[in-house]
Amino acid sequence: MKRVVALTLTAAVCLVGPVAVSSSASAAPAAAQSTSSEYQVAAKKKVKKYKNCTALNKDFKHGIRKKGGKDKVRGKSDPVPAKLIPIRTKLYNANTKLDRDKDGVACEKA
Repeated sequence: MKRVVALTLTAAVCLVGPVAVSSSASAAPAAAQSTSSEYQVAAKKKVKKYKNCTALNKDFKHGIRKKGGKDKVRGKSDPVPAKLIPIRTKLYNANTKLDRDKDGVACEKA
């Protein structure tokens, strides 16, 4: 039993820093809850919305695509190779208005 308590206190110290040892068991879970909410806030980064394709192409030269998206073209032009267009699904979802032909690739440019 002593090893389990020591391990729990060691884990709490690693997560939140020094913890005052008390006889109540509720001190460690409260500290753990505050750190988990901090990690959730850090994990929810805002995805950048671009005003137009010119702005997006400054950061991504050939555009962006969602998973499974492939460049479709009309006429005699060749599609942009998929290996040149990075998969950025969250970014694509935030900027779907920039995908005019609805092929899963936004702002594709050779």
